[in-house]
Amino acid sequence: MSSDYTVSATARADVGKGASRRLRRLQGEIPAIVYGGEKAPQMLNLIHKDLVRLLTDEAFYTSILTLDIDGQKESVILKDLQRHPAKLRVLHADFLRVDADTPITLHVPLHFINEESCVGVKLAGGNITHAMTDIEIQCLPKDLPEFIEVDMAAVEAGTILHISDIVLPAGVESTALALGEDHDHPVVHVHAPHGGADEEETSEEE
Repeated sequence: MSSDYTVSATARADVGKGASRRLRRLQGEIPAIVYGGEKAPQMLNLIHKDLVRLLTDEAFYTSILTLDIDGQKESVILKDLQRHPAKLRVLHADFLRVDADTPITLHVPLHFINEESCVGVKLAGGNITHAMTDIEIQCLPKDLPEFIEVDMAAVEAGTILHISDIVLPAGVESTALALGEDHDHPVVHVHAPHGGADEEETSEEE
């Protein structure tokens, strides 16, 4: 997947908690790190307001990014963010270098479509509950999807969709399913209306 996002950074030599606090307080910057591949980890400075602007786009989290470090460019993914517990502020960012031939592991958001026309809701009067909003996948960088769609149109009341029911793009695998059937977790549930299929199934089990 090609990158439409460029993150500008500068190399950082001054490390430690004190240096990080000065960055945030006096310069409007935040500390970051890029690691992975055959290169050594590198400490970075990022402009906070520029990063926050990029973070407003959901696709930023699941895209191959261009990290521009003092004019030297690398392909990376955003691996982790540390946020302030009370303020709308990012404290630290981690980037992972990517190689075209090396699989990457990342959480990708689920987009549930056709919920308003779902037969279990529209015709049977059920309601939908999401057990998961994203899944962890593994793929080559070129196959990385921005999101994965879950089509709810034909899902009937009383039905639970699991990870194995999701249609993944070509070249994309679920890390959970790779661990075995015991990890085939529920993703979304279309509950039957009160007294419907859900309760009948429960009574039969009892």
